[in-house]
Amino acid sequence: MEQEIKSVFELQQQHKFDLRKTDVKARMSKLKMLKSALEDSEEEIYAALEKDLRKSRFETAVTELFFTYAEIDHAIKKLATWMRPKSVSKTMSNIFADNKIYYEPKGVCLIIAPWNYPFQLMMSPLISAIAAGNCVVLKPSELSNATAGVINKIISQTFDKKEIACFEGGVDVSTELLKLPFDHIFFTGSTAIGKVVMAAAAKNLTSVTLELGGKSPAIIDNSADLKKAAEKIAWGKLVNAGQTCIAPDYVLIDEKLEIEFVEYFKTSTEKMFFNASEINKDVFGKIINQKQFQRLNDLIIKSVKDGAEIEWGGETDEKDLTLKPTILTSVTAENPIMQEEIFGPILPILTYKTLQQAIDFVNSKDKPLALYIFSNDSKNKDKILNETSSGGTCVNDVLVHISNPNLPFGGVNSSGVGSCHGIFGFKNFSHERAVMFQSKLGITSMIYPPYNDKMGLLKWLKKLM
Repeated sequence: MEQEIKSVFELQQQHKFDLRKTDVKARMSKLKMLKSALEDSEEEIYAALEKDLRKSRFETAVTELFFTYAEIDHAIKKLATWMRPKSVSKTMSNIFADNKIYYEPKGVCLIIAPWNYPFQLMMSPLISAIAAGNCVVLKPSELSNATAGVINKIISQTFDKKEIACFEGGVDVSTELLKLPFDHIFFTGSTAIGKVVMAAAAKNLTSVTLELGGKSPAIIDNSADLKKAAEKIAWGKLVNAGQTCIAPDYVLIDEKLEIEFVEYFKTSTEKMFFNASEINKDVFGKIINQKQFQRLNDLIIKSVKDGAEIEWGGETDEKDLTLKPTILTSVTAENPIMQEEIFGPILPILTYKTLQQAIDFVNSKDKPLALYIFSNDSKNKDKILNETSSGGTCVNDVLVHISNPNLPFGGVNSSGVGSCHGIFGFKNFSHERAVMFQSKLGITSMIYPPYNDKMGLLKWLKKLM
């Protein structure tokens, strides 16, 4: 495998100079070819995601397939505009020059995808990389091996490996890939592994995009529509069995509203994910593997031992790797459930007396990938936005900000580096090259040596600036 990886990398290093010459029409053709290949493989994609995560066809369609199709269509529609050199304004030093920004491909890029949305989180950056004119090496997660196999098959049948190649395997494959001097690395996964990727990239001064995670809070104030807030949070928390990087990790709510919120959350969850009194496994996914299942189960046990209370749920089905939606109350900042990203169907609820207490609590932790605000009070909304920081924010909804390709998606500090989707993904896989076309009337010779009697010129220029 080591030799094969190096061989493909060398092929792509040679081919990247041909790809950088490709025009809009050629790149559009590749994007259309990718979409056609995905459409031809839809049944295999549905089956793979059902096997890996017990995703229903509808959930796969909405969160994986159709999301990808929409991103391809958006890139095709906008690509000519993205690729066109952008003129920028002039300054006194180059008043007669023509100043532009050119977008050139970074070269050979590595994309490492996670297991929770193994198809969409591989295809989304790939679309941006193709649009920007790069060669690409893909590394899908070995934990979602059925989906990894389908991706490998689609890529190998659609593209020459000198342009796009896919390598399946575990940590050993990732380690070999990270030794190579890629021109850019796009990684989606945990903050801990993100640090490993960044350290490996630093050895080759490789640029990185890191889409990580963290504990994304949902703040609910006393002006919010509590029933709607509970329904939206229940969906956002429990889709894909809670294994979503931007899922609401915990709720911060006015202490007077906690009991009412819990009841609304239970009602909404039962309506969406239960059949009578039992979990409806046709719509509620499973935990990816035994290791993650045990981690979540242990987290509940440790949290309860530390003082949290199971308000609802907590039951498990180890055979089917199913953890029922669980609400924890009496949670403190020091509780084990608040020390790591949950990544499962467990919702801790913390209360506050004043909105400032909620803001201070969020600011005491690492900057989250997402922050959710439920409020109908404009002053409160503005206060939270102005006094907190997060990768992205939704007001009176959850998750849906990721669906707009005109918005950047990414984290900040420990929740990520860089952004993606739409033009932001295109720019991530491009180098913005400054180009100045000097005019015959260029005046820079005025500042050449010798400098005798030129201080007056500087004083004149200073007045014009």
